[in-house]
Amino acid sequence: MITEEITNQTSEYKPEVFNWDSTGKVGSDYSAEERTQMEQMYDKTLNSVVEHDIVDGLVVSITSKDVLINIGYKSDGLVPLAEFRHMPDLKVGDRVEVYVETQEDKNGQLILSHKKACALKSWDRVNAALEGDEIITGYVKCRTKGGLIVDVFGIEAFLPGSQIDVKPIRDYDQFVGKTMEFKVVKINNEFKNVVVSHKVLIEEELEAQKAEIMKKLEKGQVLEGTVKNITSYGVFMDLGGVDGLLHITDISWGRISHPEEVLKLDQKINVVILDFDDEKKRIALGLKQLTPHPWTQLDGNLNVGDKVKGKVVVIADYGAFVEIAAGVEGLVHVSEMSWSQHLRSPHEFLKVGDEIEAVILTLDREERKMSLGLKQLKADPWVTVATKYPVGSKHTATVKNFQNFGVFVELEEGIDGLVHISDLSWSKKVKHPSEFCKVGDKMNVVVLEVDPENRRLSLGHKQLEENPWDVFETIFTMDSVHEGTVLKIGEKGATIALSYGVEAFCPNKHMVKEDGKTLKAEEKADFKVIEFSKDQRKIVVSHSRIHEEKTATSRVAESVQKGVEREEGAKAVKKVKESVEKTTLGDLTALSNLKTEMEAAEKKKVDGDAVKATDEKKED
Repeated sequence: MITEEITNQTSEYKPEVFNWDSTGKVGSDYSAEERTQMEQMYDKTLNSVVEHDIVDGLVVSITSKDVLINIGYKSDGLVPLAEFRHMPDLKVGDRVEVYVETQEDKNGQLILSHKKACALKSWDRVNAALEGDEIITGYVKCRTKGGLIVDVFGIEAFLPGSQIDVKPIRDYDQFVGKTMEFKVVKINNEFKNVVVSHKVLIEEELEAQKAEIMKKLEKGQVLEGTVKNITSYGVFMDLGGVDGLLHITDISWGRISHPEEVLKLDQKINVVILDFDDEKKRIALGLKQLTPHPWTQLDGNLNVGDKVKGKVVVIADYGAFVEIAAGVEGLVHVSEMSWSQHLRSPHEFLKVGDEIEAVILTLDREERKMSLGLKQLKADPWVTVATKYPVGSKHTATVKNFQNFGVFVELEEGIDGLVHISDLSWSKKVKHPSEFCKVGDKMNVVVLEVDPENRRLSLGHKQLEENPWDVFETIFTMDSVHEGTVLKIGEKGATIALSYGVEAFCPNKHMVKEDGKTLKAEEKADFKVIEFSKDQRKIVVSHSRIHEEKTATSRVAESVQKGVEREEGAKAVKKVKESVEKTTLGDLTALSNLKTEMEAAEKKKVDGDAVKATDEKKED
């Protein structure tokens, strides 16, 4: 019964159509016009969000994984908590910058990124710092090859070692963990590289200091400076913000090889300003100028002829400089080192560092010049040369050097003499003295001529022996034959070595052998003397003349024999004529024929001999 009543009631009930748009609204339903107005009013309360923009957001809540951020959009966005590791004190209510990656993902969620916002913002700030030449602050994270890594606005920038300071830095680790000021000097947007410099800040500060110091500088001003760097040519001094160069020649009045002999790094000394250039900011300094010049302190009693002691500091080709006091030097010219007229190298007499005694030759205090002499410490040997080395006296000398015309030898220190090339040997023809001796050899000589005024001594070597040409004149007589060896062959003839060490000359036409061939070098043969000159020490020989004369002798003998035969034939003819009267007519005819044959044969022989003689004459 109850079921039937419920069924009947249900079938009789007709509900109204449900309006889903009014669900959740208070009051009566809105019209379409009212709804549009309400939506427009709501949209005005929301921010317009553009993807890939950087906006400020409010931290709404923080979970163990995410941070909920309200950027005024219709929905809040989530950012991973890991992106806020650099902000350990982050709390609800803080405002942070975020990057809008997408307004709605597939789940309708707003996607934000704090990390990308920081990166993009950092690049903008870095580029702005470069364009505006702005000073920025960065944290030195670690050391790398060639420099340091610096965190600037969250970007890792490179600080080269050369850009850390104006002075060389050896220990980079001392800067790690420090916060320093920098300037951005280079950006590579393509590779996202940033280069910063701390040095430029120091340089700018120094430039300002230099400009201020340069205004106050004056020539002759004395300042205290610190040795900053030492080079082979001088020392760089720090004058309190500006550098100056102390050249090596302005360190000491005396000679020094290197500034390190006098100064050390970080040493503080007083220096005087010699000159400066405002534009180039160069300052020339002096140290020795703070003390009086040594020449002004030189002993006033020193005069020409006095002896002084000093140290050899420099040796040049023309002489040696001797320091007799700090900054006071004298020159010993090479010609004043020895009485010898043959000039030699100063290195043969002195070396740097030698302590020597010398004589003052010239002294000019105004020009600050002095010349010294060594040879004046000894007596001039040429004063007594005539008595010590008279003409005809024999001595042993040392070969010093060669010239084309002779050999210079030294009899003693300061006494040189010349042995002319023609006075070296009686028998050998010396083309150059080096063929006869060498430097350093001992040579026996005889004095030929002495000239003390011109300091000349003429010596001879061959004169120590008798002239062998007196003997050669009796041995190598004209037409005498001697065995010889061909030494060398020239254009006009050959040099022949004869006995007793004598050399002769054989012209080319006299080198022909009997078989028509020419003699060769090192070949032995007989030679006939065809010319001899004692004065010129000249012998001319011939090999061809020997066999030519033999041939001529045989021809003469043959000619004589033919003459004898002709005389005997004539006698026979005469005898026949005498007996003609006693013969018969037939006999006469036979004899006449015999006579004709004999005369024809004789004429033929004579003509043949004449032709042969003519041919031989042409060959000669």
